[in-house]
Amino acid sequence: MRLIARLRRASLWRLLALLLLPLLAVVTGVELWMTRHDALEAANAAYDRSLLGALKSIDANISTASGGLSAELPYSMLEFFELTASGNVYFRVASSDGLVELGNADLPLPPGMLTPGVPRFYDATYFGESVRLAAYRRAVDGAAPGADASSVLVQVAESTRSRQEFTRRFVRRAALRDTLVLALMVLGTAATLAVALRPLARLAREVQARSPDDMTPMADTDLPADIRPLVAAANQQMARTQDLVAQQRQFLDDASHQLRTHLTTLQMQIDYARREADATQVQHTLDAIGGEVARATRSTQQLLALGRSDTAAVELTPFDLAALLRAVALELLPRARARQIDFGIHTPTPEFMAVGDSGLLREALTNLAANAIAYTPEHGTVTVSAAGDDLGWSLSVEDNGPGLPASERDALGQRYRRGSQAAAGGSGLGLAIARSIAERHRGGLRLEERAGGPGLLAILWWPRG
Repeated sequence: MRLIARLRRASLWRLLALLLLPLLAVVTGVELWMTRHDALEAANAAYDRSLLGALKSIDANISTASGGLSAELPYSMLEFFELTASGNVYFRVASSDGLVELGNADLPLPPGMLTPGVPRFYDATYFGESVRLAAYRRAVDGAAPGADASSVLVQVAESTRSRQEFTRRFVRRAALRDTLVLALMVLGTAATLAVALRPLARLAREVQARSPDDMTPMADTDLPADIRPLVAAANQQMARTQDLVAQQRQFLDDASHQLRTHLTTLQMQIDYARREADATQVQHTLDAIGGEVARATRSTQQLLALGRSDTAAVELTPFDLAALLRAVALELLPRARARQIDFGIHTPTPEFMAVGDSGLLREALTNLAANAIAYTPEHGTVTVSAAGDDLGWSLSVEDNGPGLPASERDALGQRYRRGSQAAAGGSGLGLAIARSIAERHRGGLRLEERAGGPGLLAILWWPRG
């Protein structure tokens, strides 16, 4: 795990050194091992032909014409063979009855049984020296079947010194060649990587030279195709950041305007109370100041909720929608009772699970329900309900108030946008907060005409997953 973490933090050059070089070294080592194996097979194939020639020459000089077994050894050929072998040469001729034994009688015997007429090559150690042997067994001409001297064994051995020297030279040349190829591959890869990373380095310099407030998209011209998705992703992220900055600026402008209005109104009321001598008028002014403070407090809370709905991270976790409805109902029940409004909730089951940010959704539902209570006439009805299906979930607030014309329903939900029948003192942020929270859940807010009479149905929905 530590190695993986180090590789993730390493530069491309170090990544090349840590991954590519060991891989190339392993490949080169395997190639050298295979080269040595092939060289040894080639040396054995070449030298075994000479060994087989000596074996056949001795066999050709074995005769039974005199009634016995005689062999005339080709000494000149053996001397020449010894020179080409660059080492010692040994031979042996032995009959199967043990009466005839020529040459080196203690040469290592071949493993297993010999097939008559088929030579066998094998390696062994003779007097502490590695030797290569060829063995051949054939029937004696004119021997009666079942006779003791019915076959003869011919063996020829030579030192493997010349074979080993040939293999060493071959492998040494291959190692030098592979080392040169490895060095060229590393240099070529480094040069290719340097050329490939040059546009990325140029892009990094351009980004570093930008001013902090420069959010213009980066040009992806003259860039490799593999880097263009990275530039596109960076441009997309800068566009998101630019939108967020613009949204924050708009929020600050709206908040300052909204709070400035309340503060100006409060200052005017305070100045009027200071100039007024009538205690009754002062009391009326204090009541107006208290109402303005309450409206300013409500506006501040809504502004904070709007800012949180725009920027807070949405934590999608399972929660009980029925419990959320009960909590909102308990919070708004005093307001509903003060206006003598029948305020109720409806859920499919006592426990109705959903997935979403319960805190944000509670804020949205509270604003929708508070709007319904504020705009529904006294003795009216407000019902908060929840629903769900295979596609997602929804929270609904239904009232039997005056409702809204179709032309206004589509426009409401924008910040500080209020309906024509809105009561005085509202800020126009309640629906905007609910819409923002719905969009943060990849859902939406719909305002529909209430079925079966006047009123409004607000539906906040968001999808599963």
